[in-house]
Amino acid sequence: MLINNYKIQDRYEGMRIFIPPALLIGTDIFDRFLDENKLREFALNATDDREVAGRFIRAKKFPEDILDELAAFLELVDAPLAVRSSSLLEDSHNHPFAGVYKTYFLANTDPDRIQRLSSLVQAVKRVFASTFFRSAKNYIKATSFRLEDEKMAVIVQKMTGSVHGSRYYPDISGVARSFNFYPSPPQKPSDGIVAMALGLGKMVVEGGPVMRFCPKCPGRTDPISTINASGEHQNDFFALDLNHDSTDPAPGDDFVKKFQLRCAEEDGTLARVASTYVPEDDAIHDGVSRDGVRIVTFSPLLKRKDLPLTDILNLLLDMGGWGMGTPVEIEFAVNLALPPDKPKEFSVLQMRPIVLNRELELLDLDSYGRRDLICSSEQILGNGVNRDILDIVVVDRDRFERDKSREAAREIAGINASLMAKGRKYLLVGVGRWGSLDPWLGIPVTWDQIAGACVIVETGFKDFTVMPSQGSHFFHNLNSFHVGYFTVGSDERRDFIDWDWLAGQPAAESGRFVRYIQLQKPIAVLMSGHQGRGIILKPEANRAGS
Repeated sequence: MLINNYKIQDRYEGMRIFIPPALLIGTDIFDRFLDENKLREFALNATDDREVAGRFIRAKKFPEDILDELAAFLELVDAPLAVRSSSLLEDSHNHPFAGVYKTYFLANTDPDRIQRLSSLVQAVKRVFASTFFRSAKNYIKATSFRLEDEKMAVIVQKMTGSVHGSRYYPDISGVARSFNFYPSPPQKPSDGIVAMALGLGKMVVEGGPVMRFCPKCPGRTDPISTINASGEHQNDFFALDLNHDSTDPAPGDDFVKKFQLRCAEEDGTLARVASTYVPEDDAIHDGVSRDGVRIVTFSPLLKRKDLPLTDILNLLLDMGGWGMGTPVEIEFAVNLALPPDKPKEFSVLQMRPIVLNRELELLDLDSYGRRDLICSSEQILGNGVNRDILDIVVVDRDRFERDKSREAAREIAGINASLMAKGRKYLLVGVGRWGSLDPWLGIPVTWDQIAGACVIVETGFKDFTVMPSQGSHFFHNLNSFHVGYFTVGSDERRDFIDWDWLAGQPAAESGRFVRYIQLQKPIAVLMSGHQGRGIILKPEANRAGS
């Protein structure tokens, strides 16, 4: 509505702004599918995701009128498709369910129209099934909603991108947010933040290494500092593999595969978005004409005046915030691989509200000494006071091994399930980036594996730090649930965590990497949202301040 009413499709010369062609399958079809195949009772009570997916895929009845609509859509669209979830609760203003349900991608290239339709129907069934997967059920348990209230609609959307041999992907995928929880002065929170990657957006929304910049001042991006600090930059990209067996009855994320950057260089897409790091002179040069390390910086694009990328992002964020009455998050894709006589494509894929805690309780955080504190941070998300936390789950920094991060995630998931069953909220402390797509950069937990945490602390590894988790679906969901989020940086004058105190507390349960501490007296969490500061008090300091 905003794009059409304000005629911004062709506002910028050489760039077309649009929403890709799509078909919407409403929630009434979801209800009919469940009832006609007698799946509702089974799905509500099932605990095995494979069994749920299998029963839904094998279901014989699918509304005939919708099959006709899908067939007609496929007659018009012969490009790859994204089959996206769009449930009633997914984009709610109170608890947007970002990334909880599944999106499936289809090559949609089979010459047999019946087979293309069959693959699409199976993908729709799989999205329906994801409504009842364990992760979604655990997510809903942490809200005031009931699973019985949830209904799934499905969007079948033409993917933005171009064919490069056996790969299909856009030049840029990204997430733009109109509110930045970690602004670097002189940036303000309201200036927003953008995270972008080469290839499909899986790299961005699942917390992989991406390029971040403020759309109000993109010239302040400094990629070399990231390289020197942690080595974190995009080394590969995601693309839809067009070589898969189109007769597979259960298309899914397996067809989105990871490729090395050299593949993008062979495709001719890397030069448009990359720079080259030359170790000999410790400098980064735009483009890929020199020998050296390829770095996805987007510098060639951000500096070009003929591609108004930041202008478009700022316009859409401002319009989206005005239209929804709240800060927004926008998923987008950009296709540059088009003939010279055609405009480049900027696709708006999704827009959802960002939930902000606007309670600005004034807290005195300076009346406590360092010895009173478990943790102090000047990069926090959240606001308010919690003086009732008796449980701590901590990843032991001394025992943690980066190549075993998935094992640590499983240990956390087991403790989380036990505490959730008892209704006990806890403080979660760990190293690296929580919910990272790259297990070498942190602990790749999913939301349902830590759903019982009411406060989370994210610290650096012993040998380097990583960028905070901002920009991913994982981070968005933590924010929407008002979970306190502390980032402990490398500057110990401002941020610190008392690892010795944590190590000295007896463990009620201990795994290879994770310890569960059950305290006799509660700790306290004090968060000042307007200052961006927070502290966590030891039990004795909590009693004194309460």
